[in-house]
Amino acid sequence: MTIPTPPPPEAALLPTPDRGGPAQPLLAVRGLVKHFPVRDPFWVRPRRAVHAVDGVSFEVAKGETLGIVGESGCGKSTTARLVARLVAPDAGKLVFDGEGVGEFGGVSLQDYRRGLQMVFQDSFASLNPRMTVEDTIAFGPRVHGVGAAAALARAHDLLERVGLRAAQFAARYPHELSGGQRQRVNIARALALEPRLLILDEAVAALDKSVQAQVLNLLQALKAEHGLTYIFISHDLHVVHYLCDRVMVMYLGQVVEVGPVEQIYAAARHPYTQALLSAVPSMDPARRTTRAPLAGDPPNPISPPGGCRFRDRCPKAEAVCAGAAPVLGAWSAAATTHEVACHMAVAGSGHSAAPALPSSSMQGAS
Repeated sequence: MTIPTPPPPEAALLPTPDRGGPAQPLLAVRGLVKHFPVRDPFWVRPRRAVHAVDGVSFEVAKGETLGIVGESGCGKSTTARLVARLVAPDAGKLVFDGEGVGEFGGVSLQDYRRGLQMVFQDSFASLNPRMTVEDTIAFGPRVHGVGAAAALARAHDLLERVGLRAAQFAARYPHELSGGQRQRVNIARALALEPRLLILDEAVAALDKSVQAQVLNLLQALKAEHGLTYIFISHDLHVVHYLCDRVMVMYLGQVVEVGPVEQIYAAARHPYTQALLSAVPSMDPARRTTRAPLAGDPPNPISPPGGCRFRDRCPKAEAVCAGAAPVLGAWSAAATTHEVACHMAVAGSGHSAAPALPSSSMQGAS
């Protein structure tokens, strides 16, 4: 495989500076939008599109693990690919450590992608079947100007760090490895460029439970050792509870709830989040699920409903839910880090379950 022309040696893998200190978010996403056009016949007007991601905004603090959960098709993986700039967004802005990315500021896409790496679900499809393990891991550093010998040495060190003996695995090809071993190679390859942010898209979903536990413990150790920040996408809410610091819940391309993992799991505010958590298997016989938490299927993402997109499946929906779309925000003055997009959480929204407006606000209105 031809290696692209490397940058000058003095630019090779320079450490990415921490520009804003620990208080500044490592990544801020603002109004991310992605609509995929539908291949309709030419006479169909207007042209239709799948609303995969519709105005998603969130922040990831330095050193934290943000979990993204939701049903299949809610936009989790598309959001990850938009953040990694593997897919170009239709609208929105990325801010990496206080500076805009690409056309929005001072961080070039090359520097941004070096500071952000991604680990995919399919460990076999993620690897080049014609490259050995050591060449796979060393390829990225060589592209960025690291010498061949130094890149191979780094590859061997990373193999040892992820629990694979370099003398035994460095010369192997992907088809000679198990699923867990291939995923460890993918993690080592992601770390080869010394990134600050790692996006893990269902990275342990295809592994059996014993190997899954080993990889999760490895991720925890690597995070502490390298000062990493994670975006972790998963369907397994037990894994999210174990690994993540905060959770972001998505439904039909939008964020419906976000907050600290313990607060979300103990007292979820959005009906959709409550339904997701009620579907988690429990070992307690007294907490058995006796009826389905949700009925029906998600709406068509080509023509999502107006107002709250969850209203057709929500047992607590009222007229206000069809009339206006809820805005993501803190549901109380005390819960500033726990945000929810639901009319039941907004005082005076018109929903019968919404809290009443404060007396001072009512006097001001009169």
